[in-house]
Amino acid sequence: MRALAKTGARPGLEMIEAPEPIPGPTDVKIKVWRAGLCGTDLHLEGWDDWAASTVKPPLITGHEFFGEVVEIGEDVTSVAVGQKVSGEGHVVCGECRNCRAGRRHLCIRTSSVGVNRDGAFADFVVIPASNVWVQPDDLDPDVGAVFDPFGNATHTALSFPIAGEDVLVTGAGPIGVMGAAIAKHVGARYVVVTDVSDYRLELAKAAGADRVVNVARERIADAQRDLGMREGFDIALEMSGNPSAVSELIDNMNHGGRIAMLGLPGDPFAIDWGRVITHMLTIKGIYGREMYDTWYAMSSMLQSSPALERAVRSVITHRFPAERWQDAFAAARSGECGKVVMDWS
Repeated sequence: MRALAKTGARPGLEMIEAPEPIPGPTDVKIKVWRAGLCGTDLHLEGWDDWAASTVKPPLITGHEFFGEVVEIGEDVTSVAVGQKVSGEGHVVCGECRNCRAGRRHLCIRTSSVGVNRDGAFADFVVIPASNVWVQPDDLDPDVGAVFDPFGNATHTALSFPIAGEDVLVTGAGPIGVMGAAIAKHVGARYVVVTDVSDYRLELAKAAGADRVVNVARERIADAQRDLGMREGFDIALEMSGNPSAVSELIDNMNHGGRIAMLGLPGDPFAIDWGRVITHMLTIKGIYGREMYDTWYAMSSMLQSSPALERAVRSVITHRFPAERWQDAFAAARSGECGKVVMDWS
């Protein structure tokens, strides 16, 4: 089969011929139709310090995907051949305290598809049946391929009660844009999105943001004034990992505001803890998806809202056949894009 792999401890990826994976008794084999590019894939391709310290080549990359079940293990009863599926990319141990308590997203021994085990940039991928999320037969394959980042956005946006609140989203990458769309779907009053890219801010506006702010030219306080907000933001979704974004976010929170942080910074940075304490702010770290409450929320919201599904689909701006994977990676690195999806069908 075709597979996009990290074949050695060096920059770059290679399209290779690899043996088809064989499912074990509790596994499912999936024919990949679509696969989305993630920032993690760019790190692996570029072989930065994080990638070098985390990945052990050879490895087939990719963890965002949608496809069709073509084979199941002998002990699998929850999934059937022919079903259309996405996959949860975090494979948990099932034995640690958090797993046994039903908090699988907090597993201390998580193994990630496409990072610690062979992934989905290939014609076929094998994952445990417990990681398979069965999708409706009529779901757009492109939308199915971005359920992983859509899950990140959902987990972040639904971390705090959001109906009727004023919401700030810092970072208009695909996850930030989807987070803004979810906030509007749930019933936020105002949603303001910040970034330094006009291209991505236009995506946020199209997905339902009430106001966008290019922080290279204006301040968040300007948006508050334009919207008639007399107090700060009630909820913030930090999607950028940028220290200056976090600093300005904190400065514009209402007393008692709540902050969900998904963006990963490249290095440690200082924040104004005095303001956090005296304004009684709550800060919550977010990673991945809650297994599987987030997945239920995603599917239910899409089934109930064609507008939200259109907003999620609008984030996918570039599509490439798998053979043009280098063009796909170039588009993703350019910043002039939303979500990039590769066609493996």
